[in-house]
Amino acid sequence: MTDETYEVIASNYFLEPGYIFVATKPTVISTVTGSSVVVCIHDRKLKIGGVNHFLYPKAEKKEEATALFGNAATLNLIRMMIDNGSKTKHLEAQIMGGAHNPEISPINMGRMNVMAARRVLTKRGIRIVSEDVGGNKGRKIVFHTNINEIAILKVDRLRKSDWYPYEGHR
Repeated sequence: MTDETYEVIASNYFLEPGYIFVATKPTVISTVTGSSVVVCIHDRKLKIGGVNHFLYPKAEKKEEATALFGNAATLNLIRMMIDNGSKTKHLEAQIMGGAHNPEISPINMGRMNVMAARRVLTKRGIRIVSEDVGGNKGRKIVFHTNINEIAILKVDRLRKSDWYPYEGHR
């Protein structure tokens, strides 16, 4: 059987804001962003991947450093990948989200979130291979961990039915 004909059955996981998930088996991870940011990291050698989804750029106090904050979430995602056998030289990252709607907030939290992710990844030597950031649209993101493929659907507004558990028509 060649690689082209080999099909891997993947499980599904919905990642809520403020969480990190590393999949050591093929998994399709999905999430929904507005100004929040999602970082997907893939290990090219081990064929595993992980995702964080954070709402705020930086925790100022160490005791507040949870996965809600980009600096803590991205650093912990990298650590979790390494704890699962990854080497930094085999990791590559993709950043998505960071939208800004000035009608909702004058502060561009999305831009600050993107910058926080870039800072941590660059400092840790993780290559950023792709970004889909900024703008004023929300995003539905679907990441297939073992093959490092991401689908992004941009939407004008996020509906309650976009969030897991899904309700009604999407």
